Parts: sequence; C-alpha cells; structure tokens
Amino acid sequence: MWGNRVIQCAIVLLMVACSQTGTEHGKNLTLCGASPSGLWSLLGAGIDAAVKQSFPGSTVTYQTSGGGFANVRGLQEGRCDLAMIHDAEATIAKIGSDPFDAPYTGLRTIAVLYSWAPLQFIISRDFAEKYDVSSLEEIVEKKAPLRLLLNRRGNISSQIGEAMINAAGATLKDIELWGGSVTFAASEEQGDLMRDRRADALLNSVFVGHSSILQVADALDVLLLPISEVTAKTVADQFKINTFIIPGGVYAWSPVDTLTVSLSAHLFALDGSPDMIVGDVTTALIKNIDKMRGIHSEMKPLTTELMASSNTVPYHDAAMKAFKAAGYMK
Repeated sequence: MWGNRVIQCAIVLLMVACSQTGTEHGKNLTLCGASPSGLWSLLGAGIDAAVKQSFPGSTVTYQTSGGGFANVRGLQEGRCDLAMIHDAEATIAKIGSDPFDAPYTGLRTIAVLYSWAPLQFIISRDFAEKYDVSSLEEIVEKKAPLRLLLNRRGNISSQIGEAMINAAGATLKDIELWGGSVTFAASEEQGDLMRDRRADALLNSVFVGHSSILQVADALDVLLLPISEVTAKTVADQFKINTFIIPGGVYAWSPVDTLTVSLSAHLFALDGSPDMIVGDVTTALIKNIDKMRGIHSEMKPLTTELMASSNTVPYHDAAMKAFKAAGYMK
C-alpha cells in the first residue's frame, strides 16, 4: 500500500512540476492584432521577442483580425489570450455603444503601446483659399461644400472623425446638403482620390509623417487644419482619448502647431486572465522594452512610464503589481 502511495505522490509531484515548467518557462499565447502586415503585426513580433527574451521557449502567436472591435470579441470568446485594442474602442466596449449590444467591463489593461496616432485633417490649399477657411470650425461656419474622405465604416478612425465634425457643429448629412460629399475609404485609396482631385480633404488617424500623407503632399499643395480647443476637449472626453499637438515644422507646409486628438493602442487581457501569465508578460515588456522600440522607427518614443500611464480601462491586478515592483506605479 505504501509503495502505491509513494508512486501516486511521485506522479502528482511530476504533474505539478511539468505544469509549472509549462506556465513559467514555456508560454504559448495567442495575440489578436489586425492585418497580417503593418505596425500592429510588428508590435506582435516585438511582444513575442520580449516574452521570449525573459522566458525562452515561449511563443506569442500573432493572429490577424478585423482590428480592435473584433479583438474585444476575440478575448471574450477565448480566441486569444492577449489583444491590441485602441483606447477609444475599449471605451466604446465599456459603455456598450455601437457596434456592441451591451456594456462589457471585462477588459483589463496590460500596457500602453503607443499614443501618437493623431487625427490629421489634410486639405487642399486651393479649397482652403477659395472658401477662406483655416479650421474645421470655419468650414462648418461657412458651410463650405467640402468633398471629405473618412476611413472605412467600422474603423475607429472614421468614428472619431465623424465625432469631430459633430463637435464642430455639423453632421455628415449637413456636408452633403452644403453641396459636398463624404466618402469612406482606406488610407491608400484616400491618397489616390486626393491626388486625382476627386476629394478636397481627408481626415484620418495615422502617425505624423506617414507615407500616405507625404505622397499626397508631393502631388498637390495641402494644409494641415486644426480643430478648436472646445472641439478637441469634447471628442477627447467622449472617447476618453488624448488631445494632441502636431508640432509646427514636422511638415514643411505646416509651420505652426496644430491641435487635434489622438488614438492610442493598448495591450489588453481579461479580468479573469491568470495572474502569472499577465504578470510575466508585463515584466517581460518592462525588462525588454528595447525589443518593442526596435521594431519600427515610430516606436522609439515608447517608454515604460507610457506603458504604465493608461487611465482608459483599469489595469489587470498582475500588470499593476509588475509596474509597481519596477517603480513605475505607486
């Protein structure tokens, strides 16, 4: 009898040891991102590299998806362990507005990944001079017949763009009533439409100096228009996002600072995600932040302080513990 009991105890100890090894050293996680190429796929590679550095033998598999809104559902349905979601998308999920049917409060922040994807309002100089407009609010005030480009329907950039127009005192229908138009198109198509003079302006969330903006500016004279402080604050408060200053001079044709709002990308898990997994991933990002900075020149400004700075959705307890242990949270 004692021999059997010893064997049973040995089996239990072996199972525990194997489980701990698999959890602590060999993490196999799925990360919901967006397209198979682009910055988010590179961020996925950076997260994978950071986790591998701290826990050799681990794999964080990047899974393509429709983006942030789809990733909320991906976490809910267990199709991914981690997910990249914009701050505004997380806010929309939390309050349960379109495209969600009900509030969802299960998201928990692990880290901010970047906060510099401002809404940029690029307009042709010819149109601005013809109607004597130098801001979004002046376009609304003068009811100028603007042919406007927004990102594709369902894209958070498009939703924020429409909210900016609403906050300035107009609707998309108003623009059409003034003799203008609103076209929903992806960034590349927006550039084609602007260069072909089939649109007067685009409003899109991209990094400052993004190729889609530079290509438009190479083809025609453009201006970068600001929004008012009231408009910026209204939109920022609505979506719990940040206002943003595009510095004067970053574009040769935009010499003054320009006020707008910006989207941020965060890494999320669920409130019920295992503490060990979330804590280890957070610690890996803190210790190996160079892996994230090195994926693209646009990620060089990333700091651990920024990763720990979100006030959109509460941090997972284990992520908060990791940031506190490293001295980045009180």
